[in-house]
Amino acid sequence: MNGEEFRLVSGDYTASVVQRGGALRQLTFQARDLVVPFDAAAPIPDYRGIIAAPWPNRIADGSYRHDGAVLHLPLNEASRRTALHGLAFDQLWTLQAGSAVTLSLGCELGDSPGYPFRLSLQLDYRLDAGGLHTTVTARNLGERTAPYGVCPHPYLLAGPAPLDEWTLELPAESFMEVTADRLLPLGTRAVAGHEFDFRTPRTIGATKIDHAFTDIAFDDDGTARIVVRDPSGTGVGMSWDRNSPWLQIHTADKPAPLPNRLGLAVEPMTCPPDAFNSGQDLVRLEPRSVHEAQWSIFAV
Repeated sequence: MNGEEFRLVSGDYTASVVQRGGALRQLTFQARDLVVPFDAAAPIPDYRGIIAAPWPNRIADGSYRHDGAVLHLPLNEASRRTALHGLAFDQLWTLQAGSAVTLSLGCELGDSPGYPFRLSLQLDYRLDAGGLHTTVTARNLGERTAPYGVCPHPYLLAGPAPLDEWTLELPAESFMEVTADRLLPLGTRAVAGHEFDFRTPRTIGATKIDHAFTDIAFDDDGTARIVVRDPSGTGVGMSWDRNSPWLQIHTADKPAPLPNRLGLAVEPMTCPPDAFNSGQDLVRLEPRSVHEAQWSIFAV
């Protein structure tokens, strides 16, 4: 179903990764789950832990214009008529190298009618005392400039309490407003005075979020961080580099009888939703050039 599973162990941390989508299946600290896990022998639910490339989030109607031509991608989010989370999430990534604490997987995207570009993707996981560190490197193997974006798709777990009781710290000044029906971009607005303002840590409560945030505060070393804490005192954090100026947050809201608000999706993105159409922060990967994005997940 999901190919081979790889296990990493370092001190109090353990991680499990499957070939399908290069997905992070489980991450624990002192036997506590830091992400919502999934069954390795069943289809991956809700894109948990996958790598979304060569675009993150969704593309309206699965169509975009490139070099004067309109290209059409498969619509895998039928209810919203969008192309969601790229082309690599359903691929079986191949093992390149591994050890007790490191793992390298590869995936190649060949020419297709909707994405006529050849990319080589390398996914590197490293587990140490600071948590799980991930790097995705994209190489353009073709002769044409390729539109590109990437993000991870973990659902973070702060602790045993319901998500509504977790405290969120999110250092973003703005968020992308979206249409209610299709979650397509309308424009950015300031978080100040809005329920999405988590610059000062506060309880999530009943707030529903499925939006991209930007104008993110990066440290002097070029790192941004988000932290989610449980009332019990446990927590989980995620950090990323400046190559991802956007951050999608989703409170995993589901209608009954589906399991609701199981975890907080945190997705550092190199570009916003529908960037293939807007061009905003879109990576234009030149022939033979390389792009790299990094992020980490850690216990707090």
